[in-house]
Amino acid sequence: MPRAVYILALGIFAMVTSEFVVAGLMPQIARGLDATIPQIGYLITVFALAMALGGPLLSVTLLRLHPRTALLTLFAVFLTGNILAATATGYTAMAAARIITGAASQAFFGVALSLSAQLAPTHLRGRAIAVVMNGLMLGTLLGLPASTLIGEHYGWRAAFWAIAALTLTAAAATLALVPRGQRTTPAGGLRTELRAFTNPRLWLALSTSTLIIGATFSAFSYLNPILTQTTGLPPATVPWLLVAYGAATVIGNTVVGRLADRHTLPVLLTGLAANTLFLTAFALLAHHPLPAITAMIGIGLVGVTTNPAMITRVQRTANDRPLVTTVHSSFITLGVIIGSAAGGIAITAHGLRGPLWLGAALALTGIATLIPDLLRRRTTPPPAPATHPAPTATTR
Repeated sequence: MPRAVYILALGIFAMVTSEFVVAGLMPQIARGLDATIPQIGYLITVFALAMALGGPLLSVTLLRLHPRTALLTLFAVFLTGNILAATATGYTAMAAARIITGAASQAFFGVALSLSAQLAPTHLRGRAIAVVMNGLMLGTLLGLPASTLIGEHYGWRAAFWAIAALTLTAAAATLALVPRGQRTTPAGGLRTELRAFTNPRLWLALSTSTLIIGATFSAFSYLNPILTQTTGLPPATVPWLLVAYGAATVIGNTVVGRLADRHTLPVLLTGLAANTLFLTAFALLAHHPLPAITAMIGIGLVGVTTNPAMITRVQRTANDRPLVTTVHSSFITLGVIIGSAAGGIAITAHGLRGPLWLGAALALTGIATLIPDLLRRRTTPPPAPATHPAPTATTR
């Protein structure tokens, strides 16, 4: 595996740590900005909306740059946002910082995943994507608790300064170790890029990704109250259970990365079916600690960990260029928004088991979106095996 792929994962790790840091330091940031906890919670929503809407727009402005140049530009934008957050004296400045970092983060995902497909041999693309996406998993497993620990001991501003330092480190490593890559803008420019979105199968693949993430985050967003109030576990055990959940995502992502190239649709089908079962079991047995914990870890193994297969499917359906990849990331972010927001509504209507039932329904709907491609796969003969890795494709 090219070492540059691991550097791309480091950049993703920095982005994800910045995304989650507000969740770990809500009370401290609220006191520092003279804001309420719900207002600080909106900073998470603002970041997600900036990712979903601003990321593709920012990506369009970078289409004509070499990938490494685009990454370094995004590091500069992201660094600016984190410095603004670290020095914010009011809520408005912090909200602006979250908008800047959210848009840069989403565009970075798109360029990094596109470049990883360029750098890796064709038969290792799924594994390369999994390595890059481990930056996301490790951001959950290590970045969030580390930034929270720094914020608790040295103040919440120190956490943002630490992320700024991490950003500079990742940028320097990118400059030194990541090759320029090839421009991925086709001859027709933006118009040709947008033509990919006229493919109905691409929209089906994007909807599958949204439903997978929506199903997972409808549960993940409310694990703390479910485990403490419904399962009856002591609050002190929840951080350790979240670490176990994060470890499960790393393991699952690594396994999926090895299967995503050759078994893309079966991996997605298996993941959605297993997630449906785990979410249903969690909803039915949430009041029993052992089954509840088992189901929670199961969701970690088969939920967001299907990312490499999701990305591989989208790239094969459309192309592996940054705009399609960034828009796909926006649909993934849309899943986070839908899962967390609809999960809150489900709690109001049906109690703390509501998000789990909602997640099961979303996962089941995700299976339905796979059916057209599964039927098409049954009626289309497989391509002849290649004796050498194929060159980077622009459309498939």
